[in-house]
Amino acid sequence: MGCGIWRSAPGLAPLKAQSRASAFVTMLLIVTYLFYCLAAYCDSRSRALLQRHSLGDSTAGFTVSGIRGNGTDTGIWSGTQPPEWLLGAAGTKQLPQAIIIGVKKGGTRALLEFLRVHPDVRAVGSEPHFFDRFYERGLQWYRSLMPRTLEGQITMEKTPSYFVTREAPRRISSMGGYTKLIVVVRDPVTRAVSDYTQTKSKNPGLPSFENLAFKNTSLGLVDTSWGAVRIGIYAKHLENWLQYFPLSHFLFVSGERLVSDPAGEVGRVQDFLGLKRIITDKHFYFNQTKGFPCLKKPEGSSRPRCLGQSKGRPHPPIPQRALQRLRDFYRPFNLKFYQMCGQNFGWD
Repeated sequence: MGCGIWRSAPGLAPLKAQSRASAFVTMLLIVTYLFYCLAAYCDSRSRALLQRHSLGDSTAGFTVSGIRGNGTDTGIWSGTQPPEWLLGAAGTKQLPQAIIIGVKKGGTRALLEFLRVHPDVRAVGSEPHFFDRFYERGLQWYRSLMPRTLEGQITMEKTPSYFVTREAPRRISSMGGYTKLIVVVRDPVTRAVSDYTQTKSKNPGLPSFENLAFKNTSLGLVDTSWGAVRIGIYAKHLENWLQYFPLSHFLFVSGERLVSDPAGEVGRVQDFLGLKRIITDKHFYFNQTKGFPCLKKPEGSSRPRCLGQSKGRPHPPIPQRALQRLRDFYRPFNLKFYQMCGQNFGWD
């Protein structure tokens, strides 16, 4: 009887329907609220990350594994070098304001990787070779290779062969006379042996170092047509560059000090580029196995950042007589180079 009364109660069905509709609307509002909260959080995190990068916060330390940022070789991004997809439309592609123009086997890769720790440096990872191999493709093509930069950041690239390419100074100067030029130099004898070691690793059948370095081993006549020897005549190459750029546009970095005091040499580069000295001793440690400094692992990364296995190869034994002949050959060129650049690198 009671059940019958409830079934027959007038207006009960509309009340139950209204209750269901109210519950549905309430749930919909809750889901919508949660969605917008999550979206706002993600957006704020992205904006905060970009802001920290543009302000030069070197403590960002975020790491994304398995993502290739522009020009990176490791597939790991530290917070100081956000990938292209994160910068998006916020950045623009600029022609480089600074170029590492040389020299091969002098330490250019190490310097570039050290500089990329700086939040205000954006650099192409691979060597563009625009001014020596692909100049006919035009400046627009060259610009397209550059990473996006935010206001206040510097665009850089490195191609060590520019220093010994006769046309490179004229071509770079035509891009604009404002370009800053960095040259990493090293004892030319040690550099030649390192150059030979790299070539021999790719071509095991290569003749001996002495046979390539000398026209006549008994007379000790140096063969300057061999690239490994020719690159080390720094004074000759610099003369060509000084026809197009004043000396004030150059910074000469010691390859030896880049190993013994990386923070000091990188500090000089930061000053030259007009950057705050963010990269310091705390960023480096000396790798005893490789024999050169490496970057300490970024916060959140499982490993430090060292150059690849192709760097730091042991040199083959070269007769002391051959090395001394090369030192005698380079000595007058070294002294002239010291005078031209105003630095004594102590190779003699």
